[in-house]
Amino acid sequence: MTYRRSLLGGTVGAVLAAPALAQNRGAQQPAQPRRQPGPTRPAGAPADTPLGPLDVVARQALIVDFATGAVLLEKNADQLMPPSSMSKLMTMYVVFEQLKAGRLQLDQTLPVSERAWRMAGSKMFVELGAQIKVEDLIRGVIVQSGNDACIVLAEAISGSEQQFAELLNATGRRIGLQNSNFRNATGWPDPEHRMTARDLAILARRIIEDFPDHYRYYNERSFRFNNISQDNRNPLLARVAGADGLKTGHTEEAGYGLTGSARRGDRRVIMVVNGLPSMRARAEESERLMEWAFREFEAVVLFRAQDTIEEVPVYLGERNRVPMVGGRDMVLTLPRQWRQRLQVRLRYEAPLTAPVARGQIIGTMIVGGQGVPQLEVPLMAGADVERLGIISRIPAVMSRLVFGT
Repeated sequence: MTYRRSLLGGTVGAVLAAPALAQNRGAQQPAQPRRQPGPTRPAGAPADTPLGPLDVVARQALIVDFATGAVLLEKNADQLMPPSSMSKLMTMYVVFEQLKAGRLQLDQTLPVSERAWRMAGSKMFVELGAQIKVEDLIRGVIVQSGNDACIVLAEAISGSEQQFAELLNATGRRIGLQNSNFRNATGWPDPEHRMTARDLAILARRIIEDFPDHYRYYNERSFRFNNISQDNRNPLLARVAGADGLKTGHTEEAGYGLTGSARRGDRRVIMVVNGLPSMRARAEESERLMEWAFREFEAVVLFRAQDTIEEVPVYLGERNRVPMVGGRDMVLTLPRQWRQRLQVRLRYEAPLTAPVARGQIIGTMIVGGQGVPQLEVPLMAGADVERLGIISRIPAVMSRLVFGT
């Protein structure tokens, strides 16, 4: 018999993805904020959100929930664009992998070539022929956006920046960047150096997940090297509570961009914006959108990994019930006003016939409600149930024949 049971129609309490639910070349030149004659006009169509269209100044934008992968906002998220210095995130991903594998050490020193020393754009101001510690170079890239530091690291890892770009592309494909092509280590303008906002969000998430010990560098507000102190250009660090990364970018073609992240309590949000007209617009827009994401959405926990959702009857088993569980934390990210509309129902066949194996799919949780896209979540047996022996099965069979139980 198929059982259907409504668990709730209002409050519930994360890792699931759905479109409307939280689920799934440029040298960066220091610039002064420009005074705006009036409000900055949005570029093109508004962004799509589960709450409806939202005006966004950026040409490309994407906001996702870190835990669930839910897309909270997107605008031209798969459009190829020059990522400018935001592509330094890929350079750092490779550097962090080298550290993790033991092929680089933080206190190891690397030589400065003439090419690195002459590199234009934003600089760490390394000196020709100097030996620079890897940790200083990391801070030079992350905090100071140093193109020269990128070249030093690229040449040390791959022998040349061209070879390093091939490593960037291979690594990008391996970690799931489907629409990125790297031609250099810095984001220096090149017609073939392209990424998408979605790939930048994936990359930011991988950095946070894969290298928690090194992610802390993105939260450093300033770094002093060679008697020159430079501030981190990420405006979120000073303007948004919980902000702790990641990277800005700017070229004439790309406009002003930012890949940023902030964490408040158990929630983390990743945001990518690009194509903004000024540093001021980048700061104001990124603050507005990050605050919007935390204000308008929440994480709703349906159940934790080993919570027993239901006890399902078992026929001819050594135990007459088996716990039905989800097997992992199940969380939704959804607009706050949707909470009261949320409906959760169970569907399963009962009784189950032994044997039942732990992890066997035995039911489905159906999540929906007014305005909430329907999701179906598989549920599994939380324990093994062996079949009764022949002698022990006789009373159970007789009881079923006589009493239907």
